Amino acid sequence: MDPGFEADFRAFVIDRSGALFRTAYLLTGDRHAAEDLVQSALAKTAAKWRGLRDPASIEGYVRRVMYHEQVSWWRRRSRVAEVPTGWLPDQIGGEHAEMVDLRVVMRTALARLTPRQRTMLVLRYFEDLSETEIARLLGLRVGSVRSQIYRSLERLKKAAPELSTVREFG
Repeated sequence: MDPGFEADFRAFVIDRSGALFRTAYLLTGDRHAAEDLVQSALAKTAAKWRGLRDPASIEGYVRRVMYHEQVSWWRRRSRVAEVPTGWLPDQIGGEHAEMVDLRVVMRTALARLTPRQRTMLVLRYFEDLSETEIARLLGLRVGSVRSQIYRSLERLKKAAPELSTVREFG
């Protein structure tokens, strides 16, 4: 990779790695697997970097690579034969059950939001776009985006008050 392309690639990784990790985490459900998935996708992207001409399509390419890598991993894993053992696994702890309950509450609360409110929350907190970027993307004023996000969060708090006490979710 020549120095010009390497600098561009490095800037892309620094700028978008947080958002890519969140997407990978949503695909895998595991932090360590998400890190591996992002690294694998970025390695494949680095190999193709010179051919990726449109800067707007680069992130889409990386996300598509992550998706295909995850599906391939899942398919390989599903072919592994399960072997019965002479012992039963430990019971799932209460902490896990509480997290499952919180996930159900969160999904139910999110389902009560309007599509526009869900869109604002996804773009802001899962895609890590700034309010200015969201406004530009959706053709709205920044103030409208801020008020939609505020209303969405307030509606979530009312729909599921137990979520307001949780600091880290999932």
